[in-house]
Amino acid sequence: MLHLGIDIDGTITAQDTFVPYLNEAFSLSITLEDIKEYDLTKLLNISAEEFWEWMNENEPRIYREALLAEYAKQTLDELKDHCRLIYITARRHHLKDITFDWFRKNGVHYDDIELVGGHDKLEAVLKHGVDVFFEDHHGNATMIAKEANIPVLLFNTPYNQLPTDSNIVRVNSWLEAADWLKNNRKALETAKGM
Repeated sequence: MLHLGIDIDGTITAQDTFVPYLNEAFSLSITLEDIKEYDLTKLLNISAEEFWEWMNENEPRIYREALLAEYAKQTLDELKDHCRLIYITARRHHLKDITFDWFRKNGVHYDDIELVGGHDKLEAVLKHGVDVFFEDHHGNATMIAKEANIPVLLFNTPYNQLPTDSNIVRVNSWLEAADWLKNNRKALETAKGM
């Protein structure tokens, strides 16, 4: 079985999940298109400390109410019988119960969920023997593609437009991701020695 490493926020959840909460809290009227980088402090004109204070207060609610990305569940349901689905997220450990509850509530299959508590997912990727990673964060995608030497499917967003290397494949939807995986499955299985 291929081992798929999958980010949660902005990958299986809708990329604009945070937008209404930011608009409400900071009296803004932004859209996803206005978010040009992953670090939101510049857009919000606040310090990192103020941002994390807001996150500590709002993260549980945001993650509990997050909507699925279009076609994510359908695609994951199609993959679950012939791939291990391993979710590796930067979410912090105190959000474990909320995260597992969200998966159950939304009927999203998982073989494992690992909350690494930061953006360095490499150790978890190597531990789980991940063959392909699904990500929306440019820095994470670059590190995983380079250090683990595996393909990373980077879900295209306004905030991840920096140049990419050859192990990173931009996709615009879960349907494109599924097509890429289908078209490259044999090569991936051969590389894994299956």
